[in-house]
Amino acid sequence: MDEVVAAITDPVRRHILELLRDGDLPAGEIADRFPISRPAVSRHLRVLRDSGLVRSELVGRQRRYRLDADRFTELADWLARFRRPRGWAQHLDALETEVHRTRRERRARDTTDRARGETA
Repeated sequence: MDEVVAAITDPVRRHILELLRDGDLPAGEIADRFPISRPAVSRHLRVLRDSGLVRSELVGRQRRYRLDADRFTELADWLARFRRPRGWAQHLDALETEVHRTRRERRARDTTDRARGETA
């Protein structure tokens, strides 16, 4: 996961990933979309390839790159732990909280009743 996080910290690499989201592209076409040199884009592509976020394939004389979204799974799972639940999950969490509160109150009441010598 650390390699993935390190790879996506750079805005150029994030933009490359966005370009590849819609399909594979040749390295030259990727480089043409940036105001930096082709060797600089090549270095960014190497970082993405080394992190496993993109794969490359030599097709004729062109090196084509494509996104490997599976590498985002571990990071996405980790990040999901920081999101608040939505929809049914939020309602079920609220229900669970209410059940625990009711049980706590019932136990406290039963303890008080027993202390008084009362039983229901």
